[in-house]
Amino acid sequence: MKWDEFFVTGDPLIYGAMVSIVLVSLAILFGLTYYKKWGYMWREWLTTVDHKKIGVMYIICALIMLFRGGVDALMMRAQTAAPEMKFLTGQHYNEVFTTHGVIMILFMAMPFIFGLMNVIIPLQIGARDVAFPKLNAISFWLFFAGAMLFNISFVIGGSPDAGWSAYFPLASIEFSPTVGNNYYSLALQISGIGTLLTGVNFIVTILKMRAPGMTLMRMPMFTWSVLITCVIIIFAFPVLTIALLLMMFDRVFGSQFFTMSNGGMDMLWANLFWVWGHPEVYIVILPAFGIFSEIISTFSKKNLYGYGSMVFSMVIISALSFLVWAHHFYTMGQGAMVNGFFSITTMAIAVPTGVKIFNWLFTLRKGRISFTTPMLYSLAFIPIFTIGGVTGVMLAMASADYQYHNTMFLVAHFHYVLIPGAVFAVIAGFHYWFPKVFGFRLNEKLGKIAFWFIAISFNVTFFPMFFLGLMGMTRRTYTYSAETGFGPLNMLSMVGAVGLAIGFVILVYNIYWSTRYEPRDKTGDPWDARALEWSTPSPVPVYNFAVTPQVKGRDAYWFSKKNNEPLSDEKITKIHMPSNTGKPFILGIAFFFLGFFLVFSWWIPSIVAGVAVLIIMATMSFDRDHGYYIPVEEIVQTEQKLRGDTV
Repeated sequence: MKWDEFFVTGDPLIYGAMVSIVLVSLAILFGLTYYKKWGYMWREWLTTVDHKKIGVMYIICALIMLFRGGVDALMMRAQTAAPEMKFLTGQHYNEVFTTHGVIMILFMAMPFIFGLMNVIIPLQIGARDVAFPKLNAISFWLFFAGAMLFNISFVIGGSPDAGWSAYFPLASIEFSPTVGNNYYSLALQISGIGTLLTGVNFIVTILKMRAPGMTLMRMPMFTWSVLITCVIIIFAFPVLTIALLLMMFDRVFGSQFFTMSNGGMDMLWANLFWVWGHPEVYIVILPAFGIFSEIISTFSKKNLYGYGSMVFSMVIISALSFLVWAHHFYTMGQGAMVNGFFSITTMAIAVPTGVKIFNWLFTLRKGRISFTTPMLYSLAFIPIFTIGGVTGVMLAMASADYQYHNTMFLVAHFHYVLIPGAVFAVIAGFHYWFPKVFGFRLNEKLGKIAFWFIAISFNVTFFPMFFLGLMGMTRRTYTYSAETGFGPLNMLSMVGAVGLAIGFVILVYNIYWSTRYEPRDKTGDPWDARALEWSTPSPVPVYNFAVTPQVKGRDAYWFSKKNNEPLSDEKITKIHMPSNTGKPFILGIAFFFLGFFLVFSWWIPSIVAGVAVLIIMATMSFDRDHGYYIPVEEIVQTEQKLRGDTV
């Protein structure tokens, strides 16, 4: 292989990206060396098994991926802002929209959700950590290895270019001969294993580690949403893993699973992908529903209306999510009977979703509403998501979908579902729980300015796409003629995209400003909230709770405050905690190199990396971690320091 085949060459944008990567990497290395932070990084972060620090690392990665995916989106909007634009070539545009979709769904939305899950779920159920702390660290480093493997593709070897759904035969070696789709199959397999392990870990954590008295029907709604999400993960992600494995065999070893000859079936890929792909939408949406439920209840100063129906509706949504996948390809020839069945199931899933909308509205009714930044995102979600839902019902009609399918109408629809349903939620949750992790709130004024930029610009960006789709503009089109009349609405969409970028820049600046100037919280409960996580000091100590809380009902901390009753009468005793370990980090590195070598079919290095993976897993299997104890004196001192009072 020649160097110009190994590195992507010939595009000034790629050269700029290469220079940026080198400069940022050098700046990080220089900073760690100059400030002598290598030991700190190893002890406190790279080897940590603390669920809160792992959650923070997930969120940092998600913010970086939001920047990467956002740049991709701006490039697409710039290319289509006017007729006959030459900003991107057709091939580069294909790569950009492919990586944009994968990154935003799998490497931005999911890790952001997982980050909030990691930080909050053990706190909400009164636990000291997750059930399997070391497995939690493995999950993160496998996700990180997959994310980094996918992201180096645009400078080494070339990005995948068959769309985020990678339909065959387009994704086959015949029509995509570069290594880009090898990156797709291997990076998603590695990160997907980490996701599956997370699902197992949190199911066990929620079912087996709840505080005394916390029955299932006393759990906070966010915890319920995560439990149901993890059940979906357990059933959905093995399908994706096997599909990607078969894809890798087709591309690397010449098998014929998804070919159009020799007994292969290209539609098999489409079915397997969407059997995973539509439940994946609810993997990011259901935790978002839980986040909105927590925030709306807190800032309405009311308990959540219809708790039981909220839980039941999420269970129904999770079941129906596996019965709607074929609505993604009504036009691919499966016949009227099949289309009719999936049209009915798709419309049916709108019913439990509508129940949740009404529950939130009734929670707001007669509430003493505080219009904080998290609450603004939650309130904006309801009407914007409803537009996405109504257009989803339009798309659910199989006969009408022949007009909408693969047009910009569809692009507008899924952005009206996923951005308010996932992005608004993680930003709201980020603002809401930020003081719990770092001990101070993000600035409210800057937060509200960012909100209005994001909320207004979102609609300016995507609402015109409904009309573009009805006018006949197909998605994944990198250029068009002036005669089509698509230019003005695409330019308006570009203006909105710039506004979105400004909003996210303000959000990042808010983190910097608040870190320097925002007053520190000593109460542990700056929002006057309801769930157990707010009973801990801020930032939360490594052991979470000095004594295990006793739960007597829903919203346990709220009623503890209002009735002036302690959450527990137990005395402080020494606390057992798991030890840090560097093996998950090393395992992630080994998986990264295994995937990288397989991308290029370098067999000897692949075998070496594979053996290294097996050796590391074997040594971890025989580990005997006895952990360590935190003495009572240290716990008392920590509580006094963080709470500013006596224990």
